[in-house]
Amino acid sequence: MRIVIVEFISLDGVVQAPGGPEEDTDGGFAHGGWTGAYFDPEVVGGTFDEALSKADALLFGRRTWQTMAAAWPGRAGDPFADRMNSITKYVVSRTLGESDLAWENTTLLPGDEALERVRALREKEDGDLVVMGSSALARTLLSEGLADELRLMIMPVLLGGGKSVFPEDGGKRPLKLVSQAVSPNGVQVCTFQPAAPTA
Repeated sequence: MRIVIVEFISLDGVVQAPGGPEEDTDGGFAHGGWTGAYFDPEVVGGTFDEALSKADALLFGRRTWQTMAAAWPGRAGDPFADRMNSITKYVVSRTLGESDLAWENTTLLPGDEALERVRALREKEDGDLVVMGSSALARTLLSEGLADELRLMIMPVLLGGGKSVFPEDGGKRPLKLVSQAVSPNGVQVCTFQPAAPTA
């Protein structure tokens, strides 16, 4: 499977708590819900619609999975919600157990087996495995060279600190820009894929 990472991101590289004030306050983060002012249904919403329509499965970290699992099952009847609920989902966690997986079509990838299991999916299955949010998981996938596409919705705002998806290990990872669009609110939707190493 191709691993496609889709992220809301600020100009200074922050991806933390895009959806709401209480989503993730780790480190005293006080800007939860910061993407709301920049959302538009055509460009930004369309990016998520396209990613989900092409996805064969979704891959989440625990916190993001729990947030989604609390939100989507009650929204049946909306085409996006119906797709979120019916699609195959994987959650990486060291703390969840099988009995916690109340959101339909979810498979647990235990933390100590996660990279091995993701590599197996990448090598043996077809289609797109889409990661939404899940900053620590996305950072690990990028660090391990397991991301085939990085789709960033770059919001015109500086947040001054917070969680990032970018590795901080000193490694150089060249990317190539394969598509871009700009929303009326100034959001740049940029899709990157790994590029050949440069000198």
